[in-house]
Amino acid sequence: MPVAEKKPIITFRGVKKAFGPKVVYRGLDLDVYQGETLTILGGSGVGKSVMLKMLIALLSTDAGVVTFDGREVGAMDVAEIARLRQRVGMVFQSGALFDSISVGENVAYGLREHFAATMNERAIWERVSWALTSVGMPGIEAMRPADLSGGMKKRVGVARTIALQPEVILFDEPTTGLDPVNVTRMNHLIVKLRHQLKVTSIVVTHDMTTAFTVSDRLAFVHKGLIAEHGTQEHFRNCTTPAVRDFIEGRSPEDEMASLFGR
Repeated sequence: MPVAEKKPIITFRGVKKAFGPKVVYRGLDLDVYQGETLTILGGSGVGKSVMLKMLIALLSTDAGVVTFDGREVGAMDVAEIARLRQRVGMVFQSGALFDSISVGENVAYGLREHFAATMNERAIWERVSWALTSVGMPGIEAMRPADLSGGMKKRVGVARTIALQPEVILFDEPTTGLDPVNVTRMNHLIVKLRHQLKVTSIVVTHDMTTAFTVSDRLAFVHKGLIAEHGTQEHFRNCTTPAVRDFIEGRSPEDEMASLFGR
């Protein structure tokens, strides 16, 4: 079904966000459709990660509305936000693993947090095993995060997210800091999970190799707005100067990275 005929599962409408004098968004409008992989592009400091954090209520909007599955995120109570974060999983840039516990306990952490009343220990560890196998790392439950490479840590972070079996996965700079082999491995994993788990994915990146490998559609953030959006083909042929410069690496953003945005 063409995108235009689908109903979006996620919407941003007229969203404004600032941190003191720094304006991040001045009227963000964007739709995300069920089952697609949408990549958010833009330079450092434009607020790509801020968008993800507003979706899962880690940050609030200053104005405008973010909706998930027809429900306004800003109007959700504590219980609804908890349910939102089960349905929308986030893979953080650093992996965000707890060094004091094993890999298996890291992957089990969200299950214990959200499903303690409905999953026994056997079910939890079966899910942990399934998640680690799904990211190509079976049998490492007893290892410690300190024993893992950067690429392995990122895949364990993915395993922890998919263990919750979310409907939407948010990838925040999934290939930053990885060598070319692990960049390729992570890109293929994002594509694989989309097809195997039938999830909707939003990928935040500044890496064009990742963008052109994993995306159904792309959206380019520039000066507080979505300056361009469309298919891979549209972006490959786009003549908008800011987009062209970004794709070809000729004109990096001159905005400084803020505390919350990249």
